[in-house]
Amino acid sequence: MTIPDTGIPGPHLLLVDDDRLVLTTMASALIKAGYQVSTAESANDAEKWLAEGHQRPQLVILDVQMPNHSGLTLALRLRELDHIPFMMLSAYSDQATVAQATQQGALSYAVKPIGAVQLIPIIEAALARANELDSLRSTRVQLQTALDNERDINAAVGITMMQHHLTRKAAFDRLRQGARSQRCKLIELAQRIITAAETFNG
Repeated sequence: MTIPDTGIPGPHLLLVDDDRLVLTTMASALIKAGYQVSTAESANDAEKWLAEGHQRPQLVILDVQMPNHSGLTLALRLRELDHIPFMMLSAYSDQATVAQATQQGALSYAVKPIGAVQLIPIIEAALARANELDSLRSTRVQLQTALDNERDINAAVGITMMQHHLTRKAAFDRLRQGARSQRCKLIELAQRIITAAETFNG
């Protein structure tokens, strides 16, 4: 496994192929095109490297058929490892293999032999799609966090209403004033109130 120091802040690609000639030729061409490139000669090698905490690749380019574990097997692991995006580069173009790769989340599928000039637009399209998906995941997480916070604040308002016999507005104002006086976020105070209530009721 190698990470050439190109000095170019281009996208970081991880190439995984058991054909050393294809690996070397493609890596060299992509480095010249401005990418940062790491290489692995097997799925096991790639998985071990990823687990060691090296720089996260922005896209993994996988061969389908490799000894021991196929690229499709590694694809499943990539999905589990922080949604690392991948595309397939293979000599196999049968419909079943392409369909399986797509079902497992491949952003693209290129058939060998293919030169770097032809591959670069495919890589760029896959990187753009990966960025879109990452943005969607981030938005979903933010939305879920906002919904969770709203739920906890509403629960804390309800607890405050019951404890102090207040209207909803008065209870909310009390929480907001309490957060200001304690110099904390409203959600932090709400979560403390919920925890205290659960401890008391428990």
